[in-house]
Amino acid sequence: MVSRRKMVAGLAAVPAALTALGALGGLSAMAAEDEKGDASKGILGPTVFEWEQMQFHTTPVGAVAPLCKQPTATLDQLEMHVGKLNPGLASHKPHRHVNEELIILREGACETLSDGKWVKVTPGSVVFNASMSLHGFRNVGTTVAVYHVINWSPNKGRV
Repeated sequence: MVSRRKMVAGLAAVPAALTALGALGGLSAMAAEDEKGDASKGILGPTVFEWEQMQFHTTPVGAVAPLCKQPTATLDQLEMHVGKLNPGLASHKPHRHVNEELIILREGACETLSDGKWVKVTPGSVVFNASMSLHGFRNVGTTVAVYHVINWSPNKGRV
């Protein structure tokens, strides 16, 4: 089990990641992609994803801007994207997966299914979805929600 101290220490790196990324989220369009990502790109090194350069693609629930989906020096796969979620819609049905992820809400009003309960998420909030935990994300506001997703697989899909 991860101690509160270790979690806080790990979250200390989040502001730097947000500065580099500009913002984070997850849509079903990304989930439909190949689970292995693009290993042909090689190991991801130091990279800055500039907000102005992100290219959003329309999805049935909003839009998504893929940032990366490839191995790093310490992870079998790092997948990051920015999602835009239209009012009244969910990014996908509640589901489970082996990989863990962070969702950071940039704009809007959302709810996340966390530990069996729907919890309100406001701008700047960070959601951690643990491995195999049932989770979901929905826009309960009146404007488009924008969020960033950081998703990692350190163990080739084995629990």
